[in-house]
Amino acid sequence: MLFETFWALVLGFTLSGAVQAFVSKAKMKSVLGDHQPKTVARASFFGMVSSSCSYAASALGKSLFSRGADFTSSMVFMFASTNLVIELGLVLFILIGWQFAAAEFVGGAVMIVLLAILLPRLLPAEMIETARGSLEETDDEEVMQSSWKEKFTSRRGWKNAAGYTMGDFIMLRKELLIGFAVAGLASTLVPVHFWRALFLTGHGFFSALENAIIGPFIAFISFVCSIGNVPLAAALWHGGITFGGVVAFIFADLLAFPLVMIYRKYYGNQLAVRMSLIFWFVMSLSGLITEGIFLLFSQVPDHTVHLRVAKHIGWNTTTVLNMVALAVLATVYWLYKTKGPNEMENEYAQDVVCKMQVRKSDAPAKTEYNGKMYYFCMPGCKESFLADPSKYL
Repeated sequence: MLFETFWALVLGFTLSGAVQAFVSKAKMKSVLGDHQPKTVARASFFGMVSSSCSYAASALGKSLFSRGADFTSSMVFMFASTNLVIELGLVLFILIGWQFAAAEFVGGAVMIVLLAILLPRLLPAEMIETARGSLEETDDEEVMQSSWKEKFTSRRGWKNAAGYTMGDFIMLRKELLIGFAVAGLASTLVPVHFWRALFLTGHGFFSALENAIIGPFIAFISFVCSIGNVPLAAALWHGGITFGGVVAFIFADLLAFPLVMIYRKYYGNQLAVRMSLIFWFVMSLSGLITEGIFLLFSQVPDHTVHLRVAKHIGWNTTTVLNMVALAVLATVYWLYKTKGPNEMENEYAQDVVCKMQVRKSDAPAKTEYNGKMYYFCMPGCKESFLADPSKYL
């Protein structure tokens, strides 16, 4: 799964770094500053073309929100970038069939509509603004005077972008390692009949309802990511799981346990719990509605699927994409490490707790310790540092 998604990870995190470095808060507000229908449609389109995996999408969604985008539009972008992408549809088509590939886009559209309706009504505005306050970066005067084109063509701008990209990578390194390791173990060591035993079958609508509810929970405990959950979804479908249960399971890539921990780190405990529960409800309801739509048109397939999964890594398009991504990552790392005089080392600092890059002039939190000033991405990191400075120094 790491091999299959490595290029998407690099793409997503690199785009996240570019958003933070090149796009001003004022510009982001003008594009995704609300959750009106046109804005939601625009966020969906941007998400589709970004085409990143779940972990990278969470980082990019956070970047959009911290730069001034509306929270609902940011979450719509995150969902679209993992559930409305062409490569996921292709994998579904190859492993299970065209009906599941079509269900990705039909159900994805349903899910985005539900998000646009429910998030603004179920999440208190005060809670969202509190989360934004811990993430938000206010553009300083120098940055606001420079257009994105000037920053895009300057060496300093790319150094800034590289710093943000590597900061996100370093901050999420544990979650990424845990996610891929557990997903691989779950796919190879846990028997398929264990997953089948969790689903109710042969009881009509009640089976469809139970499967749609339990599908995201299976994704939560199996630590799967966007494309990586398709082989397990195909195995579950072959074992008799309902169509809507499989769709809900596929959509629940953004509800894997490591991602919930990432939401907690980004937005705080209260907002992370509430948004995760809303995500679960939206994913389950979308799977159930999608199954109803396909039943209406008699397009739900039979349980006659032969799972086809590659047993080894070979020379293919993914290999080429990963080689390109590796070259991009090496360039980003080189820019990150080669800091010239009076450039990033004076304007930026690294949060010693989570390793995220922050701009000194508008860091959300800072403190002086032993005669040296330390800067943090949010008050929570500052509190962790003050509780035990020796742990981080």
